[in-house]
Amino acid sequence: MDATPFIWMNDDAEQAIAHWRSVFGEDLSITHEQRHPDGNLFIAEIALFGRPYTLMNAGPHHPHTPAFSLLVAVDGQAEVDRVSDGLIGETGEQGPCGWLTDPYGLSWQVVPDQLAVLMNRAPEAVGTALRTMTRIDIAALEAAAG
Repeated sequence: MDATPFIWMNDDAEQAIAHWRSVFGEDLSITHEQRHPDGNLFIAEIALFGRPYTLMNAGPHHPHTPAFSLLVAVDGQAEVDRVSDGLIGETGEQGPCGWLTDPYGLSWQVVPDQLAVLMNRAPEAVGTALRTMTRIDIAALEAAAG
C-alpha cells in the first residue's frame, strides 16, 4: 500500500513543474507523464526531494486552498529568501509565518531548520515573534528566544 499527494491543477501543471524546477533544480524530477492526443499534459508524476506527487490538469473546478501546503525545510536565512523569492516568482504572494502562494495558486511553507530548535528553547516568545512575520526572519526569532 502507498499514499501519494494528488494535486488538481487547472491547466498549468507543466508550467508549474518548470517553475518549481527553476527553484529546486535536480531535486525535482518528472517520473512519468500522460499526455492527451493533442500533446497537452494530462497527468504528471513528479518526485520532489525524493517524495512522489501526482499532478492532473483537470480544469478550474477545484481551486487550491491554503488548507493544503507543501512544507520546505531549508538551512539559513539565505535559503529562506532564495526559495521564497523563487516560489513567489512574478505573481505569487508572501503570506504569514513563512507561508506563500506560488503563481499557480499552490500554498507552500518555507521554514528554516533552526525554527524547531528556537521553538524548543523559548516556545512562547518565538511563537509570538513568528506570528508577527510574513517571511520568517531567523535573526528576529533568535533575538526573541534570548
